[in-house]
Amino acid sequence: MKHIVIIGNGISGATAARHIRKLSSYRITMISGESEFFFSRTALMYVYMGHMKFRDTEPYEPHFWRKNRIELKKAWVKTIETDLNRVLLDTGETIAYDQLILATGSKSNKFGCLGEDLPGVQGLYHKQDLEQLERTAANQKVCKHAVIVGGGLIGVELAEMLHSRQIPVTFLVREKSFWNGVLPEENSELLNYHIKAHGIDLRLGVTLKEIHSDNQGKVKSVEIAETGEIIHCNFVGLTTGVSPQIALAENSGIATNKGILVNKFLETNCPNIYAIGDCTEQTDPLPHGRKSIEAVWYSGRMMGETVAQIITGNRIFYKPGHWFNSAKFFDIEYQTYGLVSSRRNMPEFEAQIHWIHPDKTKGVTLSYDKNNHLFLGINTFGIRMKHETFDQWLNDKITIYQVITKLEQAQFDPEFYKSYVNNMRPALLESLPNLAL
Repeated sequence: MKHIVIIGNGISGATAARHIRKLSSYRITMISGESEFFFSRTALMYVYMGHMKFRDTEPYEPHFWRKNRIELKKAWVKTIETDLNRVLLDTGETIAYDQLILATGSKSNKFGCLGEDLPGVQGLYHKQDLEQLERTAANQKVCKHAVIVGGGLIGVELAEMLHSRQIPVTFLVREKSFWNGVLPEENSELLNYHIKAHGIDLRLGVTLKEIHSDNQGKVKSVEIAETGEIIHCNFVGLTTGVSPQIALAENSGIATNKGILVNKFLETNCPNIYAIGDCTEQTDPLPHGRKSIEAVWYSGRMMGETVAQIITGNRIFYKPGHWFNSAKFFDIEYQTYGLVSSRRNMPEFEAQIHWIHPDKTKGVTLSYDKNNHLFLGINTFGIRMKHETFDQWLNDKITIYQVITKLEQAQFDPEFYKSYVNNMRPALLESLPNLAL
């Protein structure tokens, strides 16, 4: 019987395993040193905040894996012997495979700062990071002040986590406005306001020079490069992004660049070895302007489904479709569909219109092609809308005017979610006075 081995049990690896089982009777072994079972990585913050137990982050009961004949092995893979089609584990065990799937995920970035390896300095990605956080920042007695370095989704999640335990937080962001390398200026400013409104000391346009230690070798303070200011703290969160976890592939002769290189069929340069999820870098251009590396839950899930089809005989290629993502900034839910550029990355053809609610907790940005007025994408803040509706509109290539006039079709059931369409529509239409629609 063909043996499929999957290294990594995150959303990519677990999705691949489930779908291979749906489509075949192959033997499947999933290996991870991080955790015994697949868990929802995006839910780690809620464990720390006391909203759920770690057990609650596991989408499936333990018997699910036995019932579906998916073997789970808790171990770290030390080496892949690509010429012999086998992997060597840190337990000393050797496992042979017919086909191998690498789903090794990401790792937190470091940037060579003095003191970044001190106890009390960490990122937030793995289960082990959460466990370390419980030791170093369990409460205000253990951690009187925390500093977070680097904006973005992980940074704001960590700020909310620490804030939930009444630990004062200083948030150092090198950009002049929060996440303005991704978001339009109007959206970024909305988040600046919201983060500060929650009592976070948000410092914009500053960079970290050094992390200082006390006489016991633990974090004592950080120094800001631009001003020389010293901020005393017991914990430093490094949230300057993540990068593909490629060390295992590199050491095994599998081709890598920033990520593990794969073609549109998710194949590496080595026969019978595939890679999916955060760890991958696409060598073939993707449609709709999608990036070659995407450390996103949705992308990982789609790659897992695709590789399952390929391995079971349906040789389709990876088609991620239009970009979409979602996140949460304290109380504000964020969704994005299609192309909505930041000012620094905006192509010549793109134009944008904005609506911000007076309470600064809700807003919408729509982008369109100024040459033909076709709808390009939308960002929503504090307002829930339907992914499938925007995906259809992008596929149908309708105009920005058409989107605005039937925007209520994209809202969730107004019985449960308040509609703001009538509030925003006049302002959005007023922003389009010169379009020949």
